[in-house]
Amino acid sequence: MQDEEQRTAAESADSSPIAPTQQDGPAVAEAEMALPEAPAMSDNAIQTLSTTVARAARHAELKPGQEPRRQMKVGRVVSDKMDKTVIIAVEYTRPHPLYKKAMKRTSKFAAHDEQNLCKMGDVVRIEETRPLSKTKRWVVREIIKRGVTA
Repeated sequence: MQDEEQRTAAESADSSPIAPTQQDGPAVAEAEMALPEAPAMSDNAIQTLSTTVARAARHAELKPGQEPRRQMKVGRVVSDKMDKTVIIAVEYTRPHPLYKKAMKRTSKFAAHDEQNLCKMGDVVRIEETRPLSKTKRWVVREIIKRGVTA
């Protein structure tokens, strides 16, 4: 019985990556033996813990009451015919996939304009927000430059 216990103890000591050896000395061996064992955790608990830590790290830089940074774009108003909605054309350049020449591209965004202040030709700054309708996910934050009115 004692032989069996000694054999299993020796096997577990050999398989342990930080098993104390007699070369380290008795003081090191006693100190390593005194370390507490880590509590056993299930895979689900580890995954939940890592998700919680990741979420906390993402929001660590935010101050109380501060919203997360949202995407901003600058573009020109191309349509103001709808009530409280304007269409903003944002131009950007992309290299041609094969010839690498810079090409001008345009994206159109529907943006919310609460007071109907924007007119055709205005240059405005829009900010990303929650979905307001089927196509509106942007809000007009400021009018940078008024367009030429004829």
